[in-house]
Amino acid sequence: MENLHIVFWLLKDIGWCLIWKPLGIVMIFPTLIIAIVIAYRTRALMSELCHNLAILFWISANSYWMISEFAGVDHLPVCGWITYKHLALIPFLTGLFCLAYYYLFWRPRNREELETM
Repeated sequence: MENLHIVFWLLKDIGWCLIWKPLGIVMIFPTLIIAIVIAYRTRALMSELCHNLAILFWISANSYWMISEFAGVDHLPVCGWITYKHLALIPFLTGLFCLAYYYLFWRPRNREELETM
């Protein structure tokens, strides 16, 4: 499933790069669905879950950014100097928060569990 996920992700980004809007937009759905399934399946392992959630948020941010470019609104201001493209920072930073939580809080407090794996 992970390998198929990469194929869909690449097709989405190829659609974005070549400005093939239908391909880029259609590929969002299988890419996100598989990312959700992978995160759900790895929920028992905190390391895998946090990394897969970060990937899920990355794909979400990437997909939003692509759509904002396709719609021609990525450069328009939302509030002050913040543009629609900047709103992609919300899921990007959420993914970064997942990784920061894992590496700065969970992992240091669960070293014994990690050593027995």
